[in-house]
Amino acid sequence: MAEGFKLDQKHGKSRVRVSRVWRQPLSGGDAIVEWNVSVSLFSDCLPAYTSGDNSAIVATDSMKNTVYAKAKECSEVVSVEVFAIILARHFSSFYPQVSAAEVKIVEKPWERMVVSGRPHSHGFKLGSEMHTTEVTAKKCGALSLASGIQQLSLLKTTMSGFEEFVRDKYTLLPETRERMMATEVTTSWRYTYDHVSQIPPDPFCFTERYKDVKKVLEETFFGPPDTGVYSPSVQNTLYLMAKAVLNRFQDIASIHLRMPNLHFLPVNLSSKENPTMVKFDNDVYVPTDEPHGTIEATLSRTMSKM
Repeated sequence: MAEGFKLDQKHGKSRVRVSRVWRQPLSGGDAIVEWNVSVSLFSDCLPAYTSGDNSAIVATDSMKNTVYAKAKECSEVVSVEVFAIILARHFSSFYPQVSAAEVKIVEKPWERMVVSGRPHSHGFKLGSEMHTTEVTAKKCGALSLASGIQQLSLLKTTMSGFEEFVRDKYTLLPETRERMMATEVTTSWRYTYDHVSQIPPDPFCFTERYKDVKKVLEETFFGPPDTGVYSPSVQNTLYLMAKAVLNRFQDIASIHLRMPNLHFLPVNLSSKENPTMVKFDNDVYVPTDEPHGTIEATLSRTMSKM
């Protein structure tokens, strides 16, 4: 309480960019990560707001420098989730006035180059989708841990339709059983671990789980390589993708998916001289992402806290 009012506050440092290189860690070539880190601290520093007393404030410059120092201390390769846990546990335990720390990290997708059929020892290229994590650690050891993917672009040229939707005087969209389907998936999944003591000891498990979840999402979206799978709507495909993840991974409590419907509009061009300059036959489209449909949902286990 502050002078009869309720004050909820936190402060932190955002967009701290840090890269860590491990030289020949397992004689399989150099390893590199690039992280964009945001830190928020929940702390007992009420006088800073009410009377200008800064004696309990942890400087955001200190937070930034801690990110670099903790990256240096990671002598072995760590996943983005493990690094976020390291930071959150440090901030929540190191400062007496801090009750909890929230750490969000986006990992840039540097991938090892393959040259002449062989992985390059120190060459990398930038991929597309990004690995994310969000960790909140309390002083008592309570933990909230989520991972995710941003900018996962998926497209299939057929096996998609949209029929029997609500029609009224504003509806111009025709029904179809044949259309392009494209989206840029943003997803996050929350793990069942609720205390730091429950985190698996293997430092690579989160990276592998990230890859496995992405694989399940992609395989469910596309279906078998020869035949595919028909999608009656983005909503149905989203649900099947989320359900496949929860059925496959028991340590994931819930998953949120946001899947904009990116449109490929048929092109028909004509003129007096050439009335069929371009006659659409499921072949020429205008790609557009403005405006686009937005479909999102969260699928949780019955006892999930999310």
